[in-house]
Amino acid sequence: MMKELIRARAGELGFDACRFTTANPPASGDALGSWLAEGMQGEMGYLARNGDKRRDPNLVLAGARSIITLATNYLPPHPPVSAERPTAQPGGQIARYARYPDYHNVLAKPLSELTAYLQTLFPPPHRSLWYVDTGPLLERDLAQRAGVGFVGKHTNLISRQLGNWFFLSEIITTAELEPDPPEVNRCGSCTRCLTACPTQAIVQPFKLDARRCISYLTIELKGPIPLEFREALGNRIYGCDDCLAACPWNRFAQSSRMMADRFEANLELPNLLQLLELDDAGFKEMFAGTPMIRTKRRGLLRNVCVALGNVGDASALPALQRANRDAEPLIAEHATWAINRIQTRLASGPGA
Repeated sequence: MMKELIRARAGELGFDACRFTTANPPASGDALGSWLAEGMQGEMGYLARNGDKRRDPNLVLAGARSIITLATNYLPPHPPVSAERPTAQPGGQIARYARYPDYHNVLAKPLSELTAYLQTLFPPPHRSLWYVDTGPLLERDLAQRAGVGFVGKHTNLISRQLGNWFFLSEIITTAELEPDPPEVNRCGSCTRCLTACPTQAIVQPFKLDARRCISYLTIELKGPIPLEFREALGNRIYGCDDCLAACPWNRFAQSSRMMADRFEANLELPNLLQLLELDDAGFKEMFAGTPMIRTKRRGLLRNVCVALGNVGDASALPALQRANRDAEPLIAEHATWAINRIQTRLASGPGA
């Protein structure tokens, strides 16, 4: 009865799935330790710092008995613009989730309201905490155990109802709620996500080397992008959806409810040359409230330079030459690389 009340309230608040599991340690805790020992987290040191909590939810909330796992669909309201769309100027690809206001902020209000409702059903001394991809929880493993979806070979969660396009969030609580049945893996023999990855970051099924992943390289990495991966970035300037988009379960994806009205169409293939002209104030004005503010100007323009080096022509050279004189060394170095790439193509002739 309590579960159905909570599930109904979650639906009213706009969540697309609401499932329940125990607060027992997730089965993948040992695998996390091995992955960290191999250094595949790259510069994401916070993953190691909170490793013990990720392995045991009771270290996050003492006395925790249940975890409510929620999914929020973010499929754009219409088919995304193709990266190959002819444009007067080269455009940059942005991961679908980042074409909305920052989901951490969007989900905060409905999550806090659902947590408040839970506390009316289970008053003190019960306690509950909510997280949006910020708490030290192995949320994909917990979501699979709750039946929201299954962890695919690309290491992301796949839902039979929502495909690959959804955010996860959780409420961890001391209240005891009957767990829902877990989901089982349904990848079968499919390897589309592995072959779709431009940098072969999925080193084997269910194992991602983040140091090779374009999402890591364009967002989490703060320094220079390794030379060996720059060409593979293509025109991607923030994140990458290739492994998600390749998944056949996306045929069941649905248009978003909670996020639909927040879609920012100006972030579909924005003009790379215009982005390269942004000063710090312009960057903050354009990306305030979006996930892209995380990269800061230096990170985004680093990515823009690489994209122009891959897809730009002679018309991009004046802007890149100005970027080559930027006070930020990270931008200047990547602009130099891009200039050399374009000039090499021009010297090689058409089709190079």
